[in-house]
Amino acid sequence: MDKTTRRMDNPGSWLRRLFNHAVQAVQPRQCLPSHLPARPVGRTLVVGAGKAAAAMAQAVEAHWPGQLAGLVVTRYGHGAPCRQIEVLEAAHPVPDGLSEQAARRMLAAVASLGEDDLLLALISGGGSSLLCLPAPGITLADKQAVARALLRSGAPIAAINTVRSQLSAIKGGRLAAAAAPARVVSLVISDIPDNNPALVASGPTIASRSTRAEALAIVERYAIELPERVRLLLEQPTAAREPLPQAARQSVTVIATAADALAAAQHYAAQDGLRVQLLGDALEGEARALGRAHARQALQLQAASKRPQLLLSGGETSVTLRASGRGGRNTEYLLGLAQALAGAPGIFALAADTDGIDGSEDNAGALLYPDTLARARAAGVDAAACLANNNAYDLFAATGDLLMTGPTRTNVNDFRAILINP
Repeated sequence: MDKTTRRMDNPGSWLRRLFNHAVQAVQPRQCLPSHLPARPVGRTLVVGAGKAAAAMAQAVEAHWPGQLAGLVVTRYGHGAPCRQIEVLEAAHPVPDGLSEQAARRMLAAVASLGEDDLLLALISGGGSSLLCLPAPGITLADKQAVARALLRSGAPIAAINTVRSQLSAIKGGRLAAAAAPARVVSLVISDIPDNNPALVASGPTIASRSTRAEALAIVERYAIELPERVRLLLEQPTAAREPLPQAARQSVTVIATAADALAAAQHYAAQDGLRVQLLGDALEGEARALGRAHARQALQLQAASKRPQLLLSGGETSVTLRASGRGGRNTEYLLGLAQALAGAPGIFALAADTDGIDGSEDNAGALLYPDTLARARAAGVDAAACLANNNAYDLFAATGDLLMTGPTRTNVNDFRAILINP
């Protein structure tokens, strides 16, 4: 059986293989070793935060030519065994007490570094929640309330992290500032559209150029309710909390992005004889609306060509929570796509978060088949009601189409693929 026959006979399995291939391309063991800096005269201290932090620490240990020490923090269940670097786990997407403990321990550790020492910072998406130290005048409870409000708002991730950095005693470059006069090298796996490293994990080692006024404008634009202490902090003159200057002895390298994962998928699909169209690696907007837009494109391409095609895209969509159902942005995207496709034959799709977690659920995303909505109806599940209640998870659970990968220990954000057979 050739590749084309396998793809046509089992499109869902083929899409799973495509996703796995994309995720493997951005694993720390693949993308990190070539970016390691030279060994310093003095000590090497490793710190890190994010869903890829433990796997990044493993990659450092496997390739570092000498002694090192340090600690990284990752999401519960995303840890990995290390010999010299301590791996901590904390909560995501809302921080907890261990998030604050991790931040305090990290600040204390870097404060001991001298001019001959190296701070190697391993930063990936998710670090904003995992490394949480409230700015003076606010509490962890305040930060938790803000996190929940931001997640409900539908604001894009760049805007969310701009607010977070203004409410933190460790983000926005403050961790790097505490390490002076040591050299600071930051290796970043980006989950941010456009890959601005200052916004990945809210930039603990990269000086923020945002201001309190900008954060407050985001709060007003998205009607985000703030605890009183937080609002008072943001309303203080920016001069009271000017952005930190970039550390003089610092380098920052983005070592993996959504574009890298999509390029790997594009190559894989092209080898299988597919015509591949990349819709972009930094797409944002409401998840359901993007799904509907992609459905229109898929139907147009199917009508115009007799050759199998693949639409690929990445980025991070948003979900404005209108109800308390279960779901994430990838399943909501797929449900919007499904409604617009209306069971069109020959079109299949996968949408998943490359970290293995769609929102705060246990699935990476889901798969969509031409008969998905029909099978949901047969199971007594109404697609329109699920979408109205932000409850896409339950629909794909009822059809058996949730994509369960477990933690991938990398994170370059969303991966979407639409397979179009003539």
